[in-house]
Amino acid sequence: MDEGGVVEREYRKRRKQPRAQLMLLGLLLVNAFVQTNRVSADGGSGRDWWGPPVFGLVVFLAIARIALEQFRARTRVTAAGITAQGPVRARTWAWSEVYDIRVEQAPRGSGRAAPQWLTYLYDFQGRRFLLPHLDDWQVDDPYAEVAELCLAAAPLRSLTWERRPDVEERILRGAVRRKAGTWGAYGALGVFFVSFVVDIWWVATGRPDHPFVLMVCVPLASGVALAAGLDRYWRIRPPRTPARQP
Repeated sequence: MDEGGVVEREYRKRRKQPRAQLMLLGLLLVNAFVQTNRVSADGGSGRDWWGPPVFGLVVFLAIARIALEQFRARTRVTAAGITAQGPVRARTWAWSEVYDIRVEQAPRGSGRAAPQWLTYLYDFQGRRFLLPHLDDWQVDDPYAEVAELCLAAAPLRSLTWERRPDVEERILRGAVRRKAGTWGAYGALGVFFVSFVVDIWWVATGRPDHPFVLMVCVPLASGVALAAGLDRYWRIRPPRTPARQP
């Protein structure tokens, strides 16, 4: 225990990547490989010859990011503040820059394929930042862990942990945007699977297919439209916020 009573702690990955996520990434990678080979066999002809390689690159970058996150991401707590190390870059906040630390329910729901409770740091602008691996997969009781950290950090702060209405309003607006974005992503994923089936059917029946348009443009456009509509709706009727403790 160092000065101010803050215990030096570091939270890292202890569990492997969920199999469901690995299977999904594997499916996307296999599809990208098949599409790229099919285009190569056709001699790269057609207006959509660049679609499958671009799609394969996107999938590769997504897998690389997940791998970096698993091996590099961590959260370090010291008397000076909190450091969140992401897949590529790290960010540090002094205790005086931290508005609050909250344990919130993960947007993926209550399944056990991923952490159910994640920990976020909020600054005084209402922005939210994930604290990697400070969740119910790596910590037995993340709410108690965060409560202990906040209590130990209180003497190091020039401000108390009291709520400020202006910051809470910005946090609420950010929560609405994230919720709309999450459901937009779900919608885009659903459209992607439908497009994937349609593309396979077109290939099987010998019809001309457009994989880049079907599996990139259409899902993205659908997700953006859904997110924009939900954001507008929830600004008028704000959704309920989940409980802060498991």
